[in-house]
Amino acid sequence: MDAIGSALAVVREHHPDARAAFLGGSVVTDRRTEMSDLDIVVVLHGAPAPYRMSFRAHGWPVELFVHSEQSWHQFVEREVRVRRSPLAWMCADGVLLFDRDGVGARLAAESRKLAAAGPPPMAAEEIDDRRYAITDLLDDLAACADPGERLFVSMELVRRTGELVLVLTGSWNGGGKWLARRLEDAAPGFTMRLHDGARLALEGQAEQLISVVDEVLERVGGRLWEGYKRGGTP
Repeated sequence: MDAIGSALAVVREHHPDARAAFLGGSVVTDRRTEMSDLDIVVVLHGAPAPYRMSFRAHGWPVELFVHSEQSWHQFVEREVRVRRSPLAWMCADGVLLFDRDGVGARLAAESRKLAAAGPPPMAAEEIDDRRYAITDLLDDLAACADPGERLFVSMELVRRTGELVLVLTGSWNGGGKWLARRLEDAAPGFTMRLHDGARLALEGQAEQLISVVDEVLERVGGRLWEGYKRGGTP
């Protein structure tokens, strides 16, 4: 059974009274692979929403995200505050499988509006927090002689630098492969610069990665360590 037919069958089996359902993720794009799963958002009137569940059905791995209209808004609002909303993207870019009362169309329209508007601006204090964390990692990398430590420091540096570029370009954040995809959209070619720098860093030649990261930091005032201060919470 194809992806759409299988997704419809899953919804009928688990929630035949659903108000609307979406099929999102890579499976509905040209990035689909043999490992792609069915990311299905289901909208109910109420309980047992909200919940999510992973299982296999009809030959597919399935990720089921079940919400009421109210819980959908609550989850999306919480995700938007951290500059990424997988739930909204599944509704913005996915296939609306059915819509019995118009809720699907409303959520799709709101998701597209959110996506187009971009993430909320990041406070200067949080940008400084990121500068400080990246500066600390750069110092660790420059002094690192252990291959295992170099691996994890380099990967953390790549991730944090990529996320900072997304902040600076006013772009939505992402995790894993979605970080790479959003970064390539926001700054074409930059992912490969990080890749090449990280590859050399893992071989003990950290200069290129350090240079690329410093280039990004210069856009927000450069490295930050001396004088950095934050208050604690009880």
